[in-house]
Amino acid sequence: MAKSILGRKVGMTQIFTDTGVVIPVTVIKAGPCVVVAKKTPQRDGYSAIQLGFEEAKEFRVNKPLKGHFARAGVKPLRVLREVRVEDPDAYEIGQQIKADIFQPGERVDVVGTSKGRGFAGGIKRHGFHRGPMAHGSKYHRRPGALAAKGPARVFKGRKLPGHYGTERVTALNLEVVRVDPEKDLLAVKGSLPGPRGGLVLIKNSVKAIKKG
Repeated sequence: MAKSILGRKVGMTQIFTDTGVVIPVTVIKAGPCVVVAKKTPQRDGYSAIQLGFEEAKEFRVNKPLKGHFARAGVKPLRVLREVRVEDPDAYEIGQQIKADIFQPGERVDVVGTSKGRGFAGGIKRHGFHRGPMAHGSKYHRRPGALAAKGPARVFKGRKLPGHYGTERVTALNLEVVRVDPEKDLLAVKGSLPGPRGGLVLIKNSVKAIKKG
């Protein structure tokens, strides 16, 4: 059964196993999420549920969303995301989904938005090598020749300086190390995309499902 939950990235720390091995983990404040709507193949053409996360003040929600939440019988929520499921009928409108849907040892994929780094040069953005840093050199961190003398234009896809970051990134096949249902916390091995406080979606690992 496909499992998904929304959360906020708290930060990184480390956990010691019983044998003294140090595991670097990222702590996530996962849920609780509420099922706000269901999508069915007969009505919508696909199977999914809509998850709501983090309560919002009523004056911050517009009228269409107020009606949407009223029909579901739930309080206004700040974040809404659709996640694909095999059987929407297995869920009920208003049902809460908490961190305990995952267990230690399970494999998950975590989807987030990478940190925004603004306008960056080729070295930072694409890992280019720099030129000589001697005083006589005129070429230090510039992009260099574009190799387009014949057509007299820059080809599409050419790696150049530009906006870097704030992209959707998925960290694949990570291990759930610890679950704290009382505090709604998940500890996932390794690093995750995005800054502290960034929104993330935790779901079953695609690679683990294929192996199974």
